[in-house]
Amino acid sequence: MLQLTQIHHIAIIASDYQRSKAFYCDVLGFSLLGEYYREARDSWKGDLALNGQYTIELFSFPTPPARVSHPEACGLRHLAFTVADVEIAVQALAEKGVTCEPIRIDDLTGKQCTFFADPDGLPLELYQA
Repeated sequence: MLQLTQIHHIAIIASDYQRSKAFYCDVLGFSLLGEYYREARDSWKGDLALNGQYTIELFSFPTPPARVSHPEACGLRHLAFTVADVEIAVQALAEKGVTCEPIRIDDLTGKQCTFFADPDGLPLELYQA
């Protein structure tokens, strides 16, 4: 039987590597563990951590194709991050120029949540702990 233990990382391809690295590090608070240029692919790879835990591989490629990224599109729906207080997190994002959807209440859990997007339109969620 397959015994998965946890998610190792999430891979994201950015259209503008430097802009996305700044967004994930400077706006969302990830730290850059390592950064590598792969000359054969003309591609950057950044290893990003959240609270010291390796979480995201951020890639660049010269001409990546566009992807449908609306939350209801088939495929990965969104990435969700836990926060202690959604309202405070929304205000912190607003101070950095990031617009969130109106805060809503999850019908099943009664918890607050909201959605926003990364620089390439990847849907991201804040979810109350």
